[in-house]
Amino acid sequence: MSLQHILLGLLREPASGYDLKAYFDHSVRYFWAAELSQIYPTLQRMEKGGLLRSRLETSSKGPKRRVYSLTAGGRKMLREWLLGDPQLGDERYGFVAQFFFMDATGDWQETKRYVTALRSVLASRLETYGKIEREWLGGASEYPDPESPSGFHQHMALRGGLHHLTARIKWCDEVLQRVESRIGASASSRRKSDNKGKKTVRRKS
Repeated sequence: MSLQHILLGLLREPASGYDLKAYFDHSVRYFWAAELSQIYPTLQRMEKGGLLRSRLETSSKGPKRRVYSLTAGGRKMLREWLLGDPQLGDERYGFVAQFFFMDATGDWQETKRYVTALRSVLASRLETYGKIEREWLGGASEYPDPESPSGFHQHMALRGGLHHLTARIKWCDEVLQRVESRIGASASSRRKSDNKGKKTVRRKS
């Protein structure tokens, strides 16, 4: 799976590079991020490869814009991709990698701080997703009809994101609960050690 596949999906309707960037910023970025510096070179490669064709169109807002659309070859590749096996790939989760090595800090309080911050970020994103869904189901014009084929699939993709974030937050809560137990156990152990040391000093005196 690559940016090329995402662009094939978006270009079922003709669009310019700026149109595509707007689509990314509005919805696609929640599962696949891309900048104009990536989009334009990819569009050019796809056109050279026979997957797209382009034409210049006049624009009421300024200079002419280049609009891209799928060729028969592009539609064929899109269909092959959609009918293939689920593309799980090898996802890279930076926050999981950070947590994996967190023992290097040697401090449970740092683990607590990190997971608390992570939970806050995830909760904020979950709130954003929830707001999008409420607006969508409330009939906001910028979203497709959730009962249409495209609207159904896009809405269910959003629901998948909601479930994913909810599960991540639940994981954070479990981690924090276990870390708190370890912090408590460490504090209790230190108190016992201190008390033992004080008793030893009294006996010597």
